[in-house]
Amino acid sequence: MATTRPRHSAASTQFLDPAVLGRIGNLELLARTVVDGFLTGLHRSPYLGFSMDFAEHRPYMPGDDIRRIDWKLFARSDRHYIKLFEADTNANFSVLLDLSASMSFGSHSLTKLDYARYLAACLTYFSNKQRDRVGLVTFDHEIVDYVPPSMKHLDTILHTLDRAKAGRPGSLAGPILRITEMLGRKGILVVISDFYEEPDAVLSALGPLRARGHDVIVFHVMDPYELEFPFQEASGFEDLETGEQIPVIPGKLRADYLAMMNAHLAALERSFTDHRIDYRLLDTSKPLDRALFEYLLSRERMSKTR
Repeated sequence: MATTRPRHSAASTQFLDPAVLGRIGNLELLARTVVDGFLTGLHRSPYLGFSMDFAEHRPYMPGDDIRRIDWKLFARSDRHYIKLFEADTNANFSVLLDLSASMSFGSHSLTKLDYARYLAACLTYFSNKQRDRVGLVTFDHEIVDYVPPSMKHLDTILHTLDRAKAGRPGSLAGPILRITEMLGRKGILVVISDFYEEPDAVLSALGPLRARGHDVIVFHVMDPYELEFPFQEASGFEDLETGEQIPVIPGKLRADYLAMMNAHLAALERSFTDHRIDYRLLDTSKPLDRALFEYLLSRERMSKTR
């Protein structure tokens, strides 16, 4: 389900390995390292705010690229203004992050929630650099934290992500319904979850967001052990949501498990695609640059269809 990954310089790639990310204790530093390294190493970004459709001007600010100053307007007004294009205009960008107990699973250096928090921090940092208003909602079976979209809320979001914990059973329907009511203005919504619900239930929960006019991007975060089921020895498996213990002989179960998992993933992708919701499956052992690249591709498509 993955698409083609961008090319990077060797210098940028070293920061994107999940094991390296796990050793960076500060989320702002992590987000800045990943995003700036990603943008530096990317030969050509499909979305960097340079649409050809002119939208408006805004006053020049220190740090702006002087190549974007409208010199003709300067000659008339003796003031510096930056040309804004369609892709530059501010949008509401919010991350909806699942904190249900199953997100605490991890077979390597990062749990699914760790990976999801890092992804949320990077996407929020990137969007803030693009001058979007950024927000965050964390949830399990109810809303846990809500940070409304604002250009001033990056620090609050990073602090909220830093203390986010998984531990309670989760569900999508109730929290997403509340979120639909809370987010009045149309915007870009990134939903990050492991989606351990029936595909019809997932679509029923997320469908109203799309119906309200939001651009919805789904990142399906999975551990490689969940995708490959490499277990060898018979043992007891625990359901992290219910605590139920299940005895399993992996050799006898592997083929059926993989068939069910692949069917589940295919059904989710088909349902989301049919309802114009961008779907991305992410393996937590893989670098974050793939997620950033695919997010950029999604935003490029959005800018062309709005």
